[in-house]
Amino acid sequence: MKLIIGLGNPEPRYDGTRHNIGFEVVDRLAASFQAPFKAGKGKYFEAKCSHRGEPLLLIRPTTYMNHSGQAVMAAMQFYKVRRQDILVICDDLNLPVGTIRLRAKGSDGGQNGLKHIIQQMGTNEFARLRIGIRKGDMPPGSFSSFVLGKFDEEERKVMDKAVETSADAVLDFVLNGIEHAMTRFNKTIA
Repeated sequence: MKLIIGLGNPEPRYDGTRHNIGFEVVDRLAASFQAPFKAGKGKYFEAKCSHRGEPLLLIRPTTYMNHSGQAVMAAMQFYKVRRQDILVICDDLNLPVGTIRLRAKGSDGGQNGLKHIIQQMGTNEFARLRIGIRKGDMPPGSFSSFVLGKFDEEERKVMDKAVETSADAVLDFVLNGIEHAMTRFNKTIA
């Protein structure tokens, strides 16, 4: 079983924000498989589906971004999923809007959801799919208000394509592994 975790904040007021792009990817996958989300055995919602015979569990943490590790650990432990079989999807302020970067492991890059998952797991050796949300040169000031803001119309068009491509990247990861997915899907969507 592959565990696919989309990161975001749970309240409806955060829908469509830059920080919730991970939720958008798992929502797209769940919709494509007609797999409804239901309460999981921890602080998360889950949707079960299968892609070409490979079972997937899509996860939406019900914690806020900074506590995402609680949901990840609960799902991993309940379903006995190895860290090699998880993929975390999140926003990345260090990458331009629409850039997709898959990695087999790495630092948190300043992303608080990844930071908490690394702390909870005790390792940074798990796959992640980061989706760029940076708009040009970032102005000085509060990054939190930026990541909690919504995409403008032009960004939204790019991000819709990035979400679709990211969903395809997840399915490639499920069937072929992280290295293959990195080779095919690390790119910038224009």
